[in-house]
Amino acid sequence: MVLGGGGADGTGCELRGRDVAMDGALASLYGREKAGGANGTGGRRSAGLGASAPGVARWLGDIRTYFPSSVVQVMQRDAIDRLGLSALLLEPEMLEAVEADVHLVGTLLSLNKVMPETTKETARAVVRKVVEQLEKKLSQRTRATLTGALDRSARISRPRHRDIDWDRTIRANLKNYLPEYRTVVPERLIGYGRAAQSVKKDVVLCIDQSGSMAASVVYASVFGAVLASMRALDTRLVVFDTAVVDLTDQLDDPVDVLFGTQLGGGTDINRALAYCQSRITRPTETVVVLISDLYEGGIRDEMLKRVAAMKASGVQFVTLLALSDEGAPAYDRDHAAALAALGAPAFACTPDLFPDVMAAAIEKRPLPIPDMAEQR
Repeated sequence: MVLGGGGADGTGCELRGRDVAMDGALASLYGREKAGGANGTGGRRSAGLGASAPGVARWLGDIRTYFPSSVVQVMQRDAIDRLGLSALLLEPEMLEAVEADVHLVGTLLSLNKVMPETTKETARAVVRKVVEQLEKKLSQRTRATLTGALDRSARISRPRHRDIDWDRTIRANLKNYLPEYRTVVPERLIGYGRAAQSVKKDVVLCIDQSGSMAASVVYASVFGAVLASMRALDTRLVVFDTAVVDLTDQLDDPVDVLFGTQLGGGTDINRALAYCQSRITRPTETVVVLISDLYEGGIRDEMLKRVAAMKASGVQFVTLLALSDEGAPAYDRDHAAALAALGAPAFACTPDLFPDVMAAAIEKRPLPIPDMAEQR
């Protein structure tokens, strides 16, 4: 579809009815004056959302009327970036009109410290709406995938009869098949451990809360809450910039976790890993997930030494450059290569893939690493 205006922009077609309104909504965002003619002179469009929160709210209503949700979310992000609308997100009436998504949550979190009290409850309601949608989408598959991985990781070689995994036992003893009796002699029994009577694995989520990691922080907080709800996992959630904050005691409510973060600032991965390392008590039963673009502002060599030490002690170490749907992020390639050399490859991970990554780490299998070239 080509929309025009101002003499149909040379298309030879004149817009009517709904198309005029659609073109006006687009022009308000994308048809701004580039040079001179601020009042629309010289044949150039004059458009913009101005500084009026009610005006922006009306514009948000318009674009939700004329465009599908996926397009609305793109336009909202463009409006925030192109028109400097961050300040308007502090207005309750604006927030109530917004099509909430992960990116809006990231913007609200970055504005949290300057948000007036009159807006905070509205902001929390917006964030909670997105979090509940994500939990509904992600929790069932995450629990199912990790429960299976935990059961498989707890195989024992001398199981009680009711704990025998007959499928794996038969496959492991096929060499002992006796044709004359048409049976398999199970010399080696494989069984499940007694499920979920005690914590089987410790998980540490270590999340970079620099501004570029906003979507990852949102997804990681939701996953952290899901993992914390599983009795067989002891989950710790740590966020960091140049400081380190342990938000584990807030994991029962991911909205509280998110409002406990402070997006932006520098990055000290080494300091964050030092804290996480100090909390590990069962290294061979621990999975550490570092979610960061690896732009280290701390001591690089010390960071790498800590990763090497954790892996040497038996920790399963996973590095995610992003936990989002946005493809391959910008990241420090030298640090990623150094971690890969230590046996901790760094890669971007979509939310849908995260349960499989965690399952592989729990079972100490090779990680399902996506092709980074395909993500670009």
